Amino acid sequence: MKKEIEAALNEQIKWEIYSGYLYLSMAAYFDDLGLEGFSKWMKAQTAEEFMHAMKFYKFLIERDGKVVLQEIPAPPTNWKSPEEVFEFAYNHEKEVTKRINQLVSLAKKLEDYATDNFLQWFVNEQVEEEASFKSILSKLKLIKNDPQALFYLDKELGQRPLDLNQLFLTPNE
Repeated sequence: MKKEIEAALNEQIKWEIYSGYLYLSMAAYFDDLGLEGFSKWMKAQTAEEFMHAMKFYKFLIERDGKVVLQEIPAPPTNWKSPEEVFEFAYNHEKEVTKRINQLVSLAKKLEDYATDNFLQWFVNEQVEEEASFKSILSKLKLIKNDPQALFYLDKELGQRPLDLNQLFLTPNE
């Protein structure tokens, strides 16, 4: 594996872990508001992001690369509303998509077909990630300040399965 792609994949591990850290901060915000369904949804998102980081970790190891963990910045902890949280998260996912696309471009430039193939899963995953956040954000914009509607959305989001056993597992483990 070329050092340039190895360094870029290690940077993406940092971003995936930061994403999980960010969503855990958002879960804590929702717990403080008593919105347990929103919190559970964000905790499930946290687990998913850590799983993404582990996919990169495993790929680097399998390709005889070196995993170099980096400092993770502290995420924000305060927002004005659930809508602001999901606006922030949606914009964050768009940034992650941009970073994944840059990795794909780098892999193609370096003619690293294995990495390009590996990254296609993430390209597809980011379509799903952005759509999920945008859908919830759209609902929150419709709700505005309606506590009853927020209560129902909280119940809906609380239906998302949460398997904390998957925090550090990669798929098929």
